[in-house]
Amino acid sequence: MNESLHALSGAYVVDALDDDERASFEQHLPGCLDCQAEVASLREATALMADDAALTPPDSLRSSVLAGIKTVRPLPPETGARQKPEPVGTATTMAKVLPMRPRRRRIATLVAAAAAVVAVGAGAVYQPWQDNSSSTPPELSAADQVLAASDAQRHSLELDDGSTATVVRSLNQGKAVLLTRNMAAPPPGKAFEVWLQDEAGTMIPAGMMRKAGDHKLLLECDAAKATGVGITVEPESGSAAPTTQPIALFELKGA
Repeated sequence: MNESLHALSGAYVVDALDDDERASFEQHLPGCLDCQAEVASLREATALMADDAALTPPDSLRSSVLAGIKTVRPLPPETGARQKPEPVGTATTMAKVLPMRPRRRRIATLVAAAAAVVAVGAGAVYQPWQDNSSSTPPELSAADQVLAASDAQRHSLELDDGSTATVVRSLNQGKAVLLTRNMAAPPPGKAFEVWLQDEAGTMIPAGMMRKAGDHKLLLECDAAKATGVGITVEPESGSAAPTTQPIALFELKGA
C-alpha cells in the first residue's frame, strides 16, 4: 500500500486526487521523508512558475531530453499472477486484454514532472539524494516543511522591477516562507526588510534580504495570526519599524 501512496505525490501537488486518495496520502505524508521532499520540490517548482513571463529553454534541453528517453527502462506490464502458458494452436489460446490505467493519474504525473523540469531550467539545484545510489533523503529544513505542508497557502506578487515574490504560509505550523525570483539588489547601504503585520496593523520585523537574486527566507515570529507580509527598503542593520513605503504588501487570508 505504501508503494502506491508514494506514487501519488505528483497528482497530490496538482490537485488531481479524489477525496479518498487525498485523505490517505495526507495521512501518509507526515511520516514519509521521501514524499515530503518530493512534494516540497514540486510545490517550489509551482511557486517559481507563478510568474507568467515566458522563459526560453536552452538549446541543449531538447537534445538532453531525447537522449534521456533512450536510457529509460520501461516497467513491465502488470499482468497479475503468472499462469502456465497453453500450447500454441489450441482453441483455448487467447491473448489477455489488460485494463487501461486511469488517464487522469498519468496526466497528473506528467504535469508534475513537467513542472520539475521547468524548475531545473529556472535554476533549481540538483539534489544528490535523488540519485538511485542514495536512498535516504536528508531531513527537510524548516522552510521546506512549510512548502510541503498540506495546508500551505500561496500569495504571489510581481514587483516593479519585474521580479516576483511569493509568500507561502502554513497555519498548522504557524510559519511562513518568502520566495523571491530575480529580485534586484537593494540600493547601496540599504537592505530589504520583511515584516509580518498583526491584527492591530503593527509591522513586526521578520527577516532581512541584503542581496539580489533568488531567496527562500523563513520568516521570524509566529505567522499563524498575521494578516499581511510587507517588504520595505531599510538600512543594512535593519529597523525596528518600517521607515519607507512597502515595495510589496501581501494580504494573508484565513488568519
